Amino acid sequence: MGGKNNGAKRKGKKSGKPQRGQARAGGAGGNDFRGAGFTGSQVLGYGTMTANTYVQQYAPVPTALDALPQPPAGFTGREDDLAHILGVLDPDRSGAGPAVAVLSGWGGVGKTTLACASGHAAQERGWFTGVLLVDLRGYDPQPAQAEEALEALLRSLGVPHEHLPPPGAGREALYRSQLNVRQEKGERLLVVADNASAVAQVQPLMPPGHHGMLITSRHRLTGLGRMRTVNRLQPEDAVALLDAALKNNDPDDPRVGEDPEAAERLASACGFLPLALQITAALLAQDPDQPLSERADALGGTEGVLDGLDDGERSLRTMFDQSLERLAVQEQELFRLLALNLGPDISTSAAAVLADQPEPATERLLARLAASHLIERTPAARGRWQMHDLLRAYAHEQAAAVMDRGRAPRRRYDQARDRLIHHYVQCAQAADTHLDPPGSPVSARFTGRDQALAWFDAERENLMATAHTTPRAGLDLSFALGPYLKWRHRLQDHVVIRALALDACTKLKDTQNKASVWNNLGGALQELRRFDDALHALETARDLYHQTGNINGEASAWNNLGGTLQELRRFDDGLHALETARDLHQRTGNTNGEADAWNNLGLALLERRRFDDALHAIETARDLYRQTGNTNGEASAWNNLGTTLRELRRFDDALQAHRTARDLHQQTGNTNGEADAWNNFGGTLQELRRFDDALQAHQTARDLHQQTGDAHGEAGAWNNLGNAYRGLRHFDDALRTHQTARDLYQQTGDAHGQATAWNNLGTSLKELRRFEESLQAHGTARDLYRQTGATHGQAVAWNNLGNVFQDLRRFEDALRAHETARDFHEQIGDAHGQAVAWNNIGTAYRGLDRADEAVVAGERAAAMLAATRDWFNTGEAWGELATTLTAAGADAARVREAWEQSADAYARAGAREEADASREHAGGTEPAGVQPLAAADRPENDAP
Repeated sequence: MGGKNNGAKRKGKKSGKPQRGQARAGGAGGNDFRGAGFTGSQVLGYGTMTANTYVQQYAPVPTALDALPQPPAGFTGREDDLAHILGVLDPDRSGAGPAVAVLSGWGGVGKTTLACASGHAAQERGWFTGVLLVDLRGYDPQPAQAEEALEALLRSLGVPHEHLPPPGAGREALYRSQLNVRQEKGERLLVVADNASAVAQVQPLMPPGHHGMLITSRHRLTGLGRMRTVNRLQPEDAVALLDAALKNNDPDDPRVGEDPEAAERLASACGFLPLALQITAALLAQDPDQPLSERADALGGTEGVLDGLDDGERSLRTMFDQSLERLAVQEQELFRLLALNLGPDISTSAAAVLADQPEPATERLLARLAASHLIERTPAARGRWQMHDLLRAYAHEQAAAVMDRGRAPRRRYDQARDRLIHHYVQCAQAADTHLDPPGSPVSARFTGRDQALAWFDAERENLMATAHTTPRAGLDLSFALGPYLKWRHRLQDHVVIRALALDACTKLKDTQNKASVWNNLGGALQELRRFDDALHALETARDLYHQTGNINGEASAWNNLGGTLQELRRFDDGLHALETARDLHQRTGNTNGEADAWNNLGLALLERRRFDDALHAIETARDLYRQTGNTNGEASAWNNLGTTLRELRRFDDALQAHRTARDLHQQTGNTNGEADAWNNFGGTLQELRRFDDALQAHQTARDLHQQTGDAHGEAGAWNNLGNAYRGLRHFDDALRTHQTARDLYQQTGDAHGQATAWNNLGTSLKELRRFEESLQAHGTARDLYRQTGATHGQAVAWNNLGNVFQDLRRFEDALRAHETARDFHEQIGDAHGQAVAWNNIGTAYRGLDRADEAVVAGERAAAMLAATRDWFNTGEAWGELATTLTAAGADAARVREAWEQSADAYARAGAREEADASREHAGGTEPAGVQPLAAADRPENDAP
C-alpha cells in the first residue's frame, strides 16, 4: 500500500492474487475497483502484504440515499436561484461541463436551505435516484477533512466499515468506482457538500460521469463548477418567511397580518437575512404577546443588534466569528478598520489610507474579504466595496474590542480614523476647485469638472458622515462640499452641512468665517423653501459682513436676501435688496456677482410684470456671464430670458432662448437646470398650441427632476404637464397630473405652488362638468393666493371662478367675479389679464341680456388682446363679439366683419381649424339668433 511495515501481521484470511490489470490500492485516483473481490478481505495488492494499523475518528454517516432534509417553513423568494441551479443539474442541459453548482454567500443567507430545496426540486423532476449529503463543517474549529467526507459518503453508498480503504487516494478511487457502478445500473445521484471552506475539502468528492453535485460555502470556491452568489431576500419575501416561521409555531399567530408595517421594519432590522429571521421568529414564539413593533424597535438600534439575534441555539455573532477566524491576521485587521468608515461603502484608495498600505496590497486584501463574503464589491462601481448592516455592526464590535485592549491599539485606530478624515477633506477641497467660476485655479488631483463631480457623486454619503465626526471636519467639508450639494440639488443635505458649519464655528470660536457660514446657511434654507429661517440667517450674515467691512460678502448676502424676500411676496423689499447687491458688486468689480444680481433682479421685475425692464436686466446678466466665461450662469440667464420673451408674446424668440439654455445646461452637466429649461420650453410650446410637443417637453422635465430628487421642480413639471393634457382635451389625464402637482407642492411647503395647482385643477374639473368641485378648487386657489399676497394669482382665480359661474348660469355671480379679476389685473398693470377679464365680462353681460354692455366689453377685450399680440385669444374675443352682435340683432355687415377679424386673428396664431370655422361664419352660414359660444370656448387663465 506504499506505507511502512511495522512488523505486525493482520489477522484473517490471506487474499488471493489480484486479477490481471488490477491496479494497486495505493495507486492514482483513477483506480477502478469494479469486479474486485472484497468479501472477507481487508487489503488487496501484489505479493506478500503486511498491514498498518490505523486509528481513525469517523464522521457521522448518513444511512440512506434520501438524507436531504426538507426546507424550513417559509422557504420563498429564491425562484431565480432555483432556476439557475436546476439549469446546471438538468440531465438534458445544453453545453458541456459537469453538473456541479457552487453556492456561495455569507453565513446565514440560506445557502443550505437553497441547496436542499434545489435537490428536492430536481428529484421531483425525476433527475436523480438518490441524494448524498455531507456536512464539511468548514468553519468549525476542526473542519472535516476530505478523507472523513469520503468515508461518510462511502458508508452511505453501502460500503461496510471493514471494507473501507484507509485514508488516501484509494478511498477516493473506491468512491468513484461506486458511483460508476451506479451509473451503469442507470442510477444518477446528487452529492450535496454543505459548508465547505476550501477547494481541497471538495475536490476529492467530485462525482464522475453524469452524477450531479451542489456545494455550499461562505467563500467563492473557483474551479469546481458553475458559481452562484446567494444574496439576502427581497423585503416582501423576508416578511413572508417571518410570517410562515411564526405560523409554523402557532398557525393562528396574527402578528404579521395585523401590523404589516412593523413586520417590514422587523425584516429590515434582520437585514432580510433568513437565519436572522428564523432566530427572530423563534424568540417571538417564546413571547407570543410581544408586538412586532416592540421587537423591531429593539433591533433597530445599532447598539447590541447582534445580541437580539441569538435564541440560545443559533447565533449570528457566532457564525460571523467562525468566518472571521478563517482569515489571515492582515485580513482580520482590515475588516475591523473598515468599521471606522461611517458611510455606506468605501473606495479602494480610502481603504488603503485606513490600512496605511499601498493600494495594490489593499486591493488584494479587500478581494479576499469579498471572497469570504464579509464584504462585497459595490455593484454600481468598480473599485468600491460595501458591507451588510449586520456585518457592519459586527465589525464595529470587533474594532471596539481591539481598542479596549489598551492605549496602543486605541491610538492605532484613532490614527487610522484621522488619516481617513484628512483624506476625505483634502479630496473634497480639490474637487471643489473644479466647481469654482471659470478662471479660478484648479487642483491637479482631478482632470476636470466631470471627474470631480463623479468623485463627489460616489463619496457624497461618506463625506456627509465624515462631516459629523469633528467640528473641524464639519467646517472644512461645509465649504468644500456645499457648492456640489447645491449643484446637484441635494437640498436637505445642503442645509445639514451648512448648519454643521455654524455649530462648528461656535465650538471652534471661529469668528472669521461666521458671516460666510450664516450666508451659506441662508442660501441653503432658501432653496429648501424655509424662507423665514433663511431671512433670519441672511440678515445676520449681511450685518456681520457690514461690521467687518467685507463689501463683497455683504453684496452676496443682499443678493440672497432679495431672492428670499421675493419668495415671501415682499416684492418692493426684494427689488431694493437686489439693486443694493448689484451696486455693491459693481463697486468691488465682482463681475460674476454683478451678473447674479442682474439675473435675480430680472426675475423680480418679471414677477412684478415689468417685462421690458426684466428683459433689459436679464440680457445684461447674460452678457456679463458670457464675459466671464460662466457657462452655467449664462444658461440660467437664457432660461429666464425665454420666460420673459414668452410674457412679451415673442414666442419664437422664447423657444430659441430655452433651447440655448437647455443645451448649455447639458454642456455643463447641470441636470436640474436642464429640467427647468425643458419645462419652460414646454410652456412656450403651449402658447403656440403645439400641445403634443409640449407634452413631451414637460415629461422630459419631470423625469429629469425625479432623477435629481427635486420634488419642487417635479411639481412644476407635473402642473404644466396637466395644462398640456388639457390643451389636448385629455381632461382625466389633466386632472390626475394636477392632483399630483398639488400634493408635491404641499409636500414641499409651497403654498403659492399649491394655489397654482388648485387653480388648474379647478379648470380641469370644469371641463369634466364637475362644476361644484371646480368652484371649490378655484375658491381654494383664491384663498391661498390671498394668503401669499399674490395679487396676479387672485385675479386669475377670480376669472376662472367667473367662468364656472357662467356654466352654472349664475351670471350675476360670474359678472362680479370677472369684475374683481379685472380690478386686480388693473391694480398690478397687467393689460393682458385685464383683456381676458373684459372678454369674460362681456359674455356674462350677454347671459344677463345686457347686450349693449356686452358689446362694449367685447370690443374693448378684442382691442386690448390684439395690443398684447395674443392672437389666439384675440380670435376668441372677436368670435364672442360676433355672437353677441348676432344675439343683439346687429347689422349683418357688422357681424360679418367681427367674424372676419376673428378668422384673421386665429390665422395669425396658427390656429387653422378655428380660422376656418370663423370664415364659415363670416360667409353667412350662421343663422340669426345663434346661441352663445359654449363656456369651454371662453378664454381661461392657467395659473401663473
